[in-house]
Amino acid sequence: MHQFSLRVYYEDTDLAGIVYYANYLKFIERARSEWVRGLGVDQVALRAEAGLVFAVRRVEADYLLPSYFDDLLVVETSVLAHTGARIVLRQDVCRAGALLFSAQVTLVCLRLNGAAARLPQALRAAIGIFPPVTVE
Repeated sequence: MHQFSLRVYYEDTDLAGIVYYANYLKFIERARSEWVRGLGVDQVALRAEAGLVFAVRRVEADYLLPSYFDDLLVVETSVLAHTGARIVLRQDVCRAGALLFSAQVTLVCLRLNGAAARLPQALRAAIGIFPPVTVE
């Protein structure tokens, strides 16, 4: 499981002082980007060199408790399922151990023309989807 910490800023809140619902999607996007970076995958290079990008195919979200200005949040990201071209993640946003928001996110790998593509070998190996191929 990957953990990403962030602070709630005033700009993240609505008129009631509660984090605006759409901002949770931004929070989990940041966490996913850091998760992929932490796995050693350079998304800029992946796009430039292999013509591959990741896209969100589906999000199912549950808003459980509010968060507020200056809260310290932790986004926990874990892999639930995978195929050759898709990863399903669970992303939970917590404050001091209390679950505030939970999402199931389906990511797909695409070519720049929008066609589905297999997940890069480096990513598959990093998350243990398929063992890396060794050539002797």
